[in-house]
Amino acid sequence: MDGVERESIDYDVVVVGGGPAGLATAIRLKQLASAASLDLEVCVLEKAAEIGGHSLSGAVLDVRALDEITPGWQSQAASFATPVTRDEFRYLLGESSSVRLPSLFVPPGMHNKGLHVASLGALCRWLADQAMELGVDLFPGFAAADLQVDDDGAVTGVVTSDRGVSRSGERKDAYEPGMALNARQLVLAEGSRGHLARRLIEERGLAGGADPQHFAIGLKEVWQIDPGRHEPGKVVHGAGWPLSPHASGGFFSYHYGEAQVSVGLIVDLNYANPWLDPYAELQRLKHHPALRDTLKGGERTAYGARAITKGGLNSLPKLSVPGALIVGCDAGTLNFAKIKGIHTAMKSGMVAAETIVDAWQGGEAAGKELAGYEDRLMASWVGEELRSCRNVQPALHRWGAFVGGAYVFIDQAILRGRAPWTIHDRTPDHAALRPAAQCGAIRYPQPDGVLSFDKLTSVYFSGTNHEEDQPGHLTFRDPELPVAYNLPEFDAPEQRYCPAKVYEIVREDGAPRLQVNAQNCLHCKVCDIKDPRQNIVWVPPEDGGPAYINM
Repeated sequence: MDGVERESIDYDVVVVGGGPAGLATAIRLKQLASAASLDLEVCVLEKAAEIGGHSLSGAVLDVRALDEITPGWQSQAASFATPVTRDEFRYLLGESSSVRLPSLFVPPGMHNKGLHVASLGALCRWLADQAMELGVDLFPGFAAADLQVDDDGAVTGVVTSDRGVSRSGERKDAYEPGMALNARQLVLAEGSRGHLARRLIEERGLAGGADPQHFAIGLKEVWQIDPGRHEPGKVVHGAGWPLSPHASGGFFSYHYGEAQVSVGLIVDLNYANPWLDPYAELQRLKHHPALRDTLKGGERTAYGARAITKGGLNSLPKLSVPGALIVGCDAGTLNFAKIKGIHTAMKSGMVAAETIVDAWQGGEAAGKELAGYEDRLMASWVGEELRSCRNVQPALHRWGAFVGGAYVFIDQAILRGRAPWTIHDRTPDHAALRPAAQCGAIRYPQPDGVLSFDKLTSVYFSGTNHEEDQPGHLTFRDPELPVAYNLPEFDAPEQRYCPAKVYEIVREDGAPRLQVNAQNCLHCKVCDIKDPRQNIVWVPPEDGGPAYINM
C-alpha cells in the first residue's frame, strides 16, 4: 500500500472498536463457532489504551441484547449496573422552576422501570472478559488507521497507526510501523462518526437516497454526592431550560453505585445559533434546583463528551460492502424515542456475526459482500424499534420542542410508532448554522468552581492526554477556511461547539489565527460533524485521548 514493510497477521474476522457493538460481534462469533465446531480466529482492535477507556454514555441500559448473548449476567451485574427504582421526567420552565410531567404524558420509550443504570466503560470491560474467555484476541491501544483493499475493491483488513512519527512527519528513533491485520471479513464498530465507516460511506456512496445523518453531543459528569441525597436507581430526564429556545435536547440525572450520580446534557447538533456553547449550557444547568439540590456538597470525579448518532432508520446507510460490515453507532442504530442505543448496537453486532457464520457455512468465499446482513437486521427487533421511532427525531427538528413534542406523544403513545407516513429531515446539521450577525449572542455566567467549571479544568477530569510530537489528528481540507470563512461568518463556532477548548482564535501581530490544542481532544468528533464547510476531518492519533474509568 504505502511501501512500508509491516508485520502481517491473518484473522478470520477483525473487529474495529471495543465498544458494546464490537464486543458483542466477537462474543457471538465465538459462540456460534463453538456450536458449529468451527475454528474462527477473531480479534478486536480498540484505540483506547484499555477497553472502555473511550466509552461514554448516560447510560440507562435496556438489557434485551444482554439477555440474549450472556444469559445469567445478572449475577455479575453489580460491577456495571444498578436497577432503576424510580423514574421521572421534568420540564424546566426557567432557571429556578420546573414541572414534573405525569407518567401518563411521558412517551412509552422514556419509561425506564425494569432497566438498569450502567457505566458503559464498566460494561465494556465485563464484555471484554467474556470475549477473552471465549478466545477472542483483544488489542487495546491500537487504532485502525487505514483500510486494506484488493484490486477488485473488496476490503481485506486494516492497517494500524504507525508509532514514532514526529509532528512534521519524520520518523523518530522509536519509529515502529503499524501492523497489517488481514481479514476474511472486517466489521466496523467504531462508534459515532467512525472515520473508516465515514470514508466507506462517502467514497462508495452508501448513503444513497437516505436522509443526511443527524447527531447530538452528549456531555456527562460523574459526581460523588452526599449519601443522604442519594437514591440508588433514581432516573430523571428533562427538557426545556437552558436550551430552549436556542436548541433541542435534554438533560439526565442517574443515581447508581455507591453515592454516585451521572449528570449530563444532550444537545442536538442541528442548532442554528453559532454562539451556542453546549459545554457552557451544561455548566449553568447544574445551578438549577432540579440538579443543584442533588449535587450540593458533592465532588465531581469525571467529565467527558461524545457525539451521538441519532438519525435512525431514515438516515441508515447501506451497511455492507465486499469484505466489510458496519454495525452499532457507526451505522446509526440508536433508538431515538428511548434515547438508548447500547442494546441495539449489541444486537446489530450479533446479527452481523450470525450473517458471517451462516455465509461461511454455506460456502461463501472471503471478500464477497454479505448483503443479507441488512435484511436480517431489519427483520430483527432492531428493525422493529427503528421503524417505530423513525418520525421522532425529524418531528422535533422540524417543529421544535412544543409542536414536535406534541407530535411525538401522539406518534409514540397513541399510534405506537405505526403512523402510515414518514417525516424527513433533509437538512444536514452543519448546514443549519446561521451567520453570527443574524443571531443574538449568548452570555454565559462565569463558573463558580463549585458546581460549574471552566473547560480546561474539565479536560483534566477526563484523563485526556496526547503525545504532542505526533502528526495532528485534527486535519483541515483547507487550512485557510477557519479564519477566512468561519471567523467572519460565524465568529469561529469551533471555539464553542468543541467541549474541550481544542480550538482558539489567537492574534499574532494583530492578525487572527486558529490555534489547535490537539492534546485536549476528547475524540468526541463534533468538529468533524458541525464545521459549516465540513472542513475538519478527524483521523486517529498515534495514541492518546481520554482515559475514562467508569463513564
